[in-house]
Amino acid sequence: IMGLEFDLPGNDIDDIEDLISSDDIKPRERYENKKSVTVRAKRRAQIKPEADDDEKAPQPQKTIYESVIPGTQKVYVKTWGCAHNNSDSEYMAGQLAAYGYNLSGKEEADLWLLNSCTVKNPSEDTFRNEIESGMRNGKHVVVAGCVPQGAPKADYLRGLSVIGVQQIDRVVEVVEETLKGHSVRLLQNKKVHGRRVAGAPLSLPKVRKNPLIEIISINSGCLNQCTYCKTKHARGDLASYPPAEIVERARQSFDEGCCEIWLTSEDTGAYGRDIGSSLPELLWQLVEVIPENCMLRVGMTNPPYILEHLEEVAKVLQHPRVYAFLHVPVQSGSDSVLGEMKREYCRKDFEHVVDFLRARVPGLTIATDIICGFPTETEQDFEETMTLCEKHRFPSLFINQFFPRPGTPAAKMERIPANLVKKRTKRLTDLFYSYEPYAGREGQVYTVLVTEISYDKLHYVGHNKSYEQVLLPMRDNLLGTRVRVRITATSKFSMMGEILDEERDWTRCDNNNKATTTDCQTRSQGQRFMGIALMVGAVAFLLHLLLKYV
Repeated sequence: IMGLEFDLPGNDIDDIEDLISSDDIKPRERYENKKSVTVRAKRRAQIKPEADDDEKAPQPQKTIYESVIPGTQKVYVKTWGCAHNNSDSEYMAGQLAAYGYNLSGKEEADLWLLNSCTVKNPSEDTFRNEIESGMRNGKHVVVAGCVPQGAPKADYLRGLSVIGVQQIDRVVEVVEETLKGHSVRLLQNKKVHGRRVAGAPLSLPKVRKNPLIEIISINSGCLNQCTYCKTKHARGDLASYPPAEIVERARQSFDEGCCEIWLTSEDTGAYGRDIGSSLPELLWQLVEVIPENCMLRVGMTNPPYILEHLEEVAKVLQHPRVYAFLHVPVQSGSDSVLGEMKREYCRKDFEHVVDFLRARVPGLTIATDIICGFPTETEQDFEETMTLCEKHRFPSLFINQFFPRPGTPAAKMERIPANLVKKRTKRLTDLFYSYEPYAGREGQVYTVLVTEISYDKLHYVGHNKSYEQVLLPMRDNLLGTRVRVRITATSKFSMMGEILDEERDWTRCDNNNKATTTDCQTRSQGQRFMGIALMVGAVAFLLHLLLKYV
């Protein structure tokens, strides 16, 4: 998911009652942590983008504030990368809004908060370009995410304020000091009683990109040491949130009107191994708090850490309030390449996961990833990847070209010629487009939960139990409901549907229904009591008349 932006003029928060809570950092704690915060009254020289010869116009200068008054500055938030990054941005936006900052578009903003992804070179290049654009336009810039966490000494980050991936709960401090012209860098791991924890508390306020979907990070970091991956440099080793904290966050999200929860992390299958828990244990606890007609989506899991939980995971995925969907990245169909990648499983392990779950979970959707052109990949290795994808015909296949990430072992390997990588990528892409997983579905009836707007902004998007995408007409009041639909047409990536139910029959999540039902019951009881009171009054009036004239 790329380019998450918060451009929400209607979300200005003016209430002051929630600005201070028991969870806020106390003054003593702030000063005790002074060694972790570098505040420089004298601004450091920043790397300025080189101007073209024809760029003669003077560049705007950013305003340096002596003091920052809540509600007077505007912040623009942009995100690159995975659901975990998006959740981090929602948390940071929520804290800024709660403190009084206005979330705005990029042009009118005083400060840009840029949350980065380090998985691919293009994402980092776009991130760098956005930093330079902000500086050219006289904006204060704060950077966050995996790029500055993994490479904080990069030249283009010199002099910028940085929020580490585990320090997002201190975004208000960093933004405030940056607006004053200071440079603040918070990159250390978060610890409780000397023990590293997963990150900031899950109970922090949020401004969600989609108010119907809550993204919960269940753990940070991973157990693997993949030779091509830079994310490990930023997120570190596995650190899991306690199940009780995750369950409470889920309950809170449903109370706030969410209909769908996405669990995310660098590897959900490894959840709990550091705290004596497991993914199935967490999932069964979450199922207990999911309201009727709401849904849970399990995030990406690598094959090694789900193998021992297949039986329980299959049972959970069959539950009516859990999507029959799992993202299991394979990366290559060759055992030789998987060994060089240090993926810690073989092709047979991956196929066992796919075959086992497909046999036990009706309508299961398996999504996977492939890296084309890893440095040691031979023609035979690539053919094995082709046969794997041909055999399983994954409906969602994320095809990536290999990018050497600085500081990773794979970056030191001799690369395959670029034209050969492109050729292999095209062959796999052509195979992927040669089949349509939804062909022949016309006329089938599904119940879908409608939670999103399509990329082209022309349809609402609903998902059936298999998390297959169904495009629907943009009817009023349709978002956040469960409806029955009949498929009218199919394409490579989605199905088109017509709504079979009348609006009065659309079903909302139980948390909304309870409120509606309570209101209706209250009104009904009030009307009944009023009717009784009127009858009693009328009888009393008649008795009064009778006694008066008798």
